[in-house]
Amino acid sequence: METITLGIDSGYKHIGFSAVTDNKELISGEVVIRTDIPKLNEEKAMYRRKKRNKLWYRKPRFMNRGNNKEGWFAPSIEHKLETHIRLIEKLKRILPVSNTVIEVASFDTQKMKNPEISGIEYQQGELQGYEIREYLLEKFHHICVYCSKTGVPLEIEHLTPRSRDGPDTVNNLAISCHECNQKKNNLTAEEFGYPEVRKRALITMRDAAFMNTVRWKLTQLAGSEHTLGFITKKNRISLSLDKTHVNDAFVIAGGTVQIRTSPFTITQRRRNNRSIQTNRKGFRPSIIRKRYAFQPGDMVLHDHERFSVVGMHNYGKSIVIKGGEKKMDINTKKVKLVKYGKGLQFAPQFLPTLSDGVSLGEVR
Repeated sequence: METITLGIDSGYKHIGFSAVTDNKELISGEVVIRTDIPKLNEEKAMYRRKKRNKLWYRKPRFMNRGNNKEGWFAPSIEHKLETHIRLIEKLKRILPVSNTVIEVASFDTQKMKNPEISGIEYQQGELQGYEIREYLLEKFHHICVYCSKTGVPLEIEHLTPRSRDGPDTVNNLAISCHECNQKKNNLTAEEFGYPEVRKRALITMRDAAFMNTVRWKLTQLAGSEHTLGFITKKNRISLSLDKTHVNDAFVIAGGTVQIRTSPFTITQRRRNNRSIQTNRKGFRPSIIRKRYAFQPGDMVLHDHERFSVVGMHNYGKSIVIKGGEKKMDINTKKVKLVKYGKGLQFAPQFLPTLSDGVSLGEVR
């Protein structure tokens, strides 16, 4: 049996994946991670607080918090970590994956602060300086911090010059074009007239902090190998591939000249909804306590055709279904469930079958 390597381009908002053999790519795609978890948690806390305030007889509790346990993550971070794990497990159910490689970050912030954490290899050889540059380019969005130019060669810039004892740490570094770098000369960012750049340099990238927090946990739970983004970028550029999450995953999996397949776009759908609603007659809000038989995103069968549920009403007894140009309102007794629309939902980006690759219809 051929060895199948699964490459995962892990991230804060998107996950790229690609499974390859020695000859071809079997499946690939990009997952769009939900970003509404913090907002939903705030709403849940508000509803719970309002409910508890009405319970005047309830004894106060002060030591019932569980977030001081070892290995605890904030709910939003925990959700992103679980999404990575669920994706890997799902792909392993589809294909007999032999090896998994995960890109845990584009850069290692710990090694940028202290390169001696695991040796001096980051300061020597052809990768010297590559990681810090990747971090700064992503942090400042590939834009000169002084003149806001884009599409020009950018250089690493010391906010406090080294000639004035400025350190080489990332909070003293930024990205600028050659012209601005020369004009600034021996001045600090404040003396050059850009004090806000210093404040931007001190802000830690949220997605970098996320990956730095969960990277070892992710590789441990998945039982996988890991790599860093600057290595992925170097290999992708050498293959002349565009910058996409799918292409990064392909490179992470060891892809080179294998036959490519059409990628999937994967979205996450929230199945349960605790939102409070007001009925049509204006009565006080009430919580939806009963799960309706069908919800938006479900796939149903009607007259031997498949439709997607796009809405519901009449307390779940009627639904609105859509398939292509067809859209109709129908009673739930006249349809049959094919698949619940929950969790990770696969949708092909391109429908045609690849002549030399794998047909999307063959992937279930």
